Amino acid sequence: METGNIIQELRIKHDMSQEELADKIFVTRQAVSRWETGETVPNTQTLKLLSQLFDVSINTLLGVPRKLICQCCGMPLDESNTSHEADGSINEDYCKWCYADGRYMYSSMDDLIEVCVKNMANAEHSENEVREYLKAVLPQLDYWKRYEQLSDGGEFERFKQSLIDEINELHIEGMPKLDRLNALVGSFVNLPYRLPNGDEVKFLDDQVTYLGNQLECEFGGDRCFGVLANMDFILVCTYGKDGSDPELVLYKKR
Repeated sequence: METGNIIQELRIKHDMSQEELADKIFVTRQAVSRWETGETVPNTQTLKLLSQLFDVSINTLLGVPRKLICQCCGMPLDESNTSHEADGSINEDYCKWCYADGRYMYSSMDDLIEVCVKNMANAEHSENEVREYLKAVLPQLDYWKRYEQLSDGGEFERFKQSLIDEINELHIEGMPKLDRLNALVGSFVNLPYRLPNGDEVKFLDDQVTYLGNQLECEFGGDRCFGVLANMDFILVCTYGKDGSDPELVLYKKR
């Protein structure tokens, strides 16, 4: 598909007129019209603005989407799971779980492997098989090859540990001690909590990557504790199987 057709398709999908699109990216309506008829193609700076506005890669706008994988965990990338910089621009090198808002989520390959194993193991591939596969593949990815150059010297790990300590100091009854926080995308953990007046409310942004974990209740049963946090808040909840019947235990501004 040509660039003009792609821009037109995205504009219509987002319910914008040519004039509305032009206003958002600081060009004239006539410029948008010429793109869509194939007379001209947006310059590099305008392509960056279109990429950010429509949340797609520049390669997609140009009609030549590449087959990409996350350079930290190896996950295939598409428009739904590609990471973003702090300014909202797309980073096509990493998935949302490994990189968010300008920060790398993992400084330990072993920690990443253990998280991936839980999600990748199935009837066809055991946890040990997945673990050995990842141990062979991850060192070949750019992030781990250039870890010393790309890492922040342990700053983010120190922040995570301070969060863990703060959460454990809450001493929530029935919740075991937290020892790890993993990267979790909002859309996967944004549960609706029922208020006393019967309304339901969600506290998270589906597009944001948070830190969190799931913990089994010390009292037994099939309910789990869910912990989510970032620089601004700590959230603790309980829920049943597959996130059913969620109940908010604590929401604390930091």
